Amino acid sequence: MSALRERLQNSKDLVFTVEFPVIDGGGMAAVEKNVARLSPWFVAANSTDNTAAHAHASNLSVAIAMKNFGLEPILQIVCRDKNRIAIQADMAGANLHGIENIALLTGDDVTAGDEPEARRVFDLDGPQAVNVASILNSGTYLSGRKLQPAPNFFISAVENPFTHPFDYRVQRAIKKHEAGAQMLQLQIGYHPDRLENFARGVHALAPDLALLPSVVLVKSSKPLNFMNDKVPGIDVPADVIARVASAEDQSEAAYQLALEQCKHALTLPGVRGIHVTDFRHDDTLERLMTDLGRTPHNL
Repeated sequence: MSALRERLQNSKDLVFTVEFPVIDGGGMAAVEKNVARLSPWFVAANSTDNTAAHAHASNLSVAIAMKNFGLEPILQIVCRDKNRIAIQADMAGANLHGIENIALLTGDDVTAGDEPEARRVFDLDGPQAVNVASILNSGTYLSGRKLQPAPNFFISAVENPFTHPFDYRVQRAIKKHEAGAQMLQLQIGYHPDRLENFARGVHALAPDLALLPSVVLVKSSKPLNFMNDKVPGIDVPADVIARVASAEDQSEAAYQLALEQCKHALTLPGVRGIHVTDFRHDDTLERLMTDLGRTPHNL
């Protein structure tokens, strides 16, 4: 059983996951360096799948490397670039290497990336891909061919509580849960009221569905402006940007914003922990975890 699954199902302890940095160069040394930094604090890390429609080292190759260096991966599989055959191949490859945690998501459109002329696939969407993972867990491919030994995937998905239509976001989360998702990592967001409404709505209908809101560590208002202007599905209110931009120490103001987001999220029903994305790449990540009452392990 994966440590992520065991922690969520058999413990009341908080669970912290992290976005593993994309790998474009540096070889295995880059993976090893990032694992050494992240593994003392996080139960598992996302191996992303061409995040934001930019090509990087493949999701499965990075997940295998992470696992070999001792950090439990969450294999992301995005529907944008792959048809159902390729999606199942990723899953079968994960099973071959003993990777149990998978996260299925529809993915940003190609226009979000640096190769907007690329062809879209979208053979499946996120909820449909979750259902395919459940079928593989039963010991067959989607076609009915046997897959033995059957995988034991801990299936998760992604949802965005912060964009319209808000009521539909709760319904979509429940749809993914009914298809087999046991955990949702949530999109980055800066509207605490929307997160509250989403968490309450989901928890009322699916109290066993674990929610992990995402918090991003940045150094200034510049990344907040970038996310607001360029990243689909993220809306950063003007007063939030102004709070950081007008601060004498923007780095500290941005950190305090992230810490407040974490503390608020952890008070909400159904929230079992936090998913962290680190754009600072300094000692702030360790500071955040310490300020949240965490102690490093595996040291």
